[in-house]
Amino acid sequence: MAKPIIVVLAAGMGSRYGGLKQMDKIGKSGEVLLDYSVFDARRSGFGKAVFIIRRDIEKDFREIVLGRIEKKFPCEVVFQELDSLIPGDLVRESRGAGRVKPWGTAHALLCAQEKIDAPFCIINADDFYGSEAFAVMAPYLSAGAVSEGAIVPYQLKKTLSPMGTVTRGVCEVQDAYLVSVDELTAIAREGDGKIYNTSGGAKQFLDDDTPVSMNFWGFPASIFKDLRRYFDDFLAKSGKEVKSECYLPMAADWFIKNRLLKIKVLEADAPWFGVTYREDREAALKRIAELTAAGVYPESLWA
Repeated sequence: MAKPIIVVLAAGMGSRYGGLKQMDKIGKSGEVLLDYSVFDARRSGFGKAVFIIRRDIEKDFREIVLGRIEKKFPCEVVFQELDSLIPGDLVRESRGAGRVKPWGTAHALLCAQEKIDAPFCIINADDFYGSEAFAVMAPYLSAGAVSEGAIVPYQLKKTLSPMGTVTRGVCEVQDAYLVSVDELTAIAREGDGKIYNTSGGAKQFLDDDTPVSMNFWGFPASIFKDLRRYFDDFLAKSGKEVKSECYLPMAADWFIKNRLLKIKVLEADAPWFGVTYREDREAALKRIAELTAAGVYPESLWA
């Protein structure tokens, strides 16, 4: 059986970060945050990496990131653009209305379909997931004929930014399986010390220990037919909205509710941190330096 694939969502524009956070150097030897995820994936048993990027960052991405990794680990690059897999009339109408972004993470994954021929794990480029998460996902995806999905969730309290609101997929879990995912787009800890979601207008309280998706998903390669069906339905309903996005957690929730895919919840005592805002960078630098000093990572990952 082919080794599982690590798929990295690296096409984001970094509007809240103020730049291309997927290429912001964090490690002592110029590593960016995604270097650590790919390094953890490689040593856990993954066989190759597929990076989803935009064409306008290809040159910099190859120079800053890919040139270092591909010497030690097989890599492929695919592109997510506004017109990728989208009907021409909708592309023209969307551009005319002012749309500049593609249609979200589910759209991004569809753009990588031709490069995925084995069970895979998909992650964000701007999140650090911890080696423990890869250590439980790799054997799950390597165990014979994979027919179910998987997720490693994180406690909500460990995934917030002190700089502003964050988007998280709030998970309902029952008997070690995912029951639902609710994508909430404005979560923050407020002055009373409690966590709230305010994306729907009304204030919704969320418990500190709520399990949330950080886009650490495992899937069989067979999901693409159903994912395409879900995305086409999304385009029909919301494709003409200038800022609409089709999120992977929304697709996962649809898979579950339509009994198309069961998604196992894998437990891992893994740390998480990310760089949603520019101010998050200093904390990420400190955490990577601490992990390097503790011997979790070498000073130069790909030397």
